[in-house]
Amino acid sequence: MNWLILTIATGITAWLIPGISTIGDHAWVAYGSFALFMALINASIKPILHILAIPFTIFTFGIGALIINALCFELASNIATNVFGVGIIAHGLGWSILGAIVISIASSLLSGIAAD
Repeated sequence: MNWLILTIATGITAWLIPGISTIGDHAWVAYGSFALFMALINASIKPILHILAIPFTIFTFGIGALIINALCFELASNIATNVFGVGIIAHGLGWSILGAIVISIASSLLSGIAAD
């Protein structure tokens, strides 16, 4: 269920943000492959990065967490496009930060709706 929510949130993000585009013929395959790697990164690497970056995040008043989210977004994008040849790509770090924010908000809202 989490993968499906993340896939839908990725589709919403690609639709809303002009600096994020899909690679591949079928958009939903691109969203799904990106969401697969994003879910794997969120479950494995991201918690470790957040723990290691606690002092930086406190020092920057939370901006460190945004940067970590954007870097995880970029990592998932690069892995999806290199492994499957499809995925989504952000055209710059600013678009990655905005994409990570929108995916976070959209997946939180969708998770809340699915829980009801």
